Amino acid sequence: MDTREAAERFVRVWERAWAEHDVDALLELYAEDCVHRSMPFRAPHRGRAELAEYLRWSFAGERVTDVRFSPPVIGQDGVAVAEFRVLAEEDGAPATLAGCVFVLFDASGLAVETRDYWHTVAGHREPDGTRFFV
Repeated sequence: MDTREAAERFVRVWERAWAEHDVDALLELYAEDCVHRSMPFRAPHRGRAELAEYLRWSFAGERVTDVRFSPPVIGQDGVAVAEFRVLAEEDGAPATLAGCVFVLFDASGLAVETRDYWHTVAGHREPDGTRFFV
């Protein structure tokens, strides 16, 4: 599977599965021995089991109303990046989470390494600018 195909599948599944908190669908995107960094200075989640634990923890207390990913930008050597925006209610209060994910895919199209950068704000907002969300 080429990087573009893998990346388009990745953002398509994440968009739907995040909205539905479908951890199993998300795990199918990752290699068994994947490494996921949810923030640059947090300890990484190694393997699908740790990733599943992190995702379940992240989704607890969150009610998603809308998820949107940008089309992925394809780099070299199996790397892609995409921007995302999530409108949710966290503990009953409206919140917006916006960020980007960097993904390294293996030859079979599974994510072997991912890194997220994100920020949250109170209320529902759209990120400034329109470059990536077209």
